[in-house]
Amino acid sequence: MKKNKLLFFFLLFSSTIIAQKKAFVIFDNQGSKVTYNELFFQSKKADIILFGELHDNPINHWLQKELTKDLFNNSEKLVLGGEMMEADNQLIIDEYLLGLVSDSKLESETKTWPNFKTDYLPLIQFSKDNKLSFIATNVPRRYASIVYKFGFDTLNFLSNEAKEYMAPLPILFDKSLSSYQEMLNIGMGHGGDNLLKSQALKDATMAYFILKNWIMGFKFIHFHGSFHSKNFEGINWYLKQENKFVKTLIISSYEQDNLDQLDEDQIGIADFIIVTPTNMTKTH
Repeated sequence: MKKNKLLFFFLLFSSTIIAQKKAFVIFDNQGSKVTYNELFFQSKKADIILFGELHDNPINHWLQKELTKDLFNNSEKLVLGGEMMEADNQLIIDEYLLGLVSDSKLESETKTWPNFKTDYLPLIQFSKDNKLSFIATNVPRRYASIVYKFGFDTLNFLSNEAKEYMAPLPILFDKSLSSYQEMLNIGMGHGGDNLLKSQALKDATMAYFILKNWIMGFKFIHFHGSFHSKNFEGINWYLKQENKFVKTLIISSYEQDNLDQLDEDQIGIADFIIVTPTNMTKTH
């Protein structure tokens, strides 16, 4: 009788065992699982790290800061920058980094995203605390909107001051890039070539300000949506047009239901792919 009770409790306990939950898995370019240490080691070799994120994914943002901290603690000379801050906000960012502007003023006087406080302010605060530069690399959204409505040529009518907040004109444009074609397919043709041109203006401008503020011997870590650098295109394509010798490392982010194996269509899209569960909590 005693043995039967023990067997009952053992079976009851066994039936309630749940597999260990995984918050993320990192895959390499070939789709093999790798450790964070491998990503860190390869990051040390790069001049420019393009860290593509899913904007509302907390694990992505946590890893962005952890990688930044680990590189800094490893005596790497860093410059940080991101898509979420537009070039015409650089003045107030610099004032914030000097301690002249409060967190609330920085948020109220720049065009911040809904998850700014939780996901991006910590990176700018890290820059402030450690006397690092943080570069606003994105083109002001009003200029991307102009291109979406009227095309590239309209940019020529802007003032010289306005043109300082974007890549030099004319903007090189290759609509055949796979990421742009994917965007066109997702939008089912809506917006046509101007949709792609507005995206290209953003990519070209981010690349321009990255290179403008990158110094030999320093490492520039740039934070942006994965779409802006997937397939080694977007920002990376523009960087290579200007300086084919600069060493870039592309990190992409992706969500899928099962973390055991990388979805086939994601293999090869970046040097490293950070995969999180589809049901991961969102930051906004």
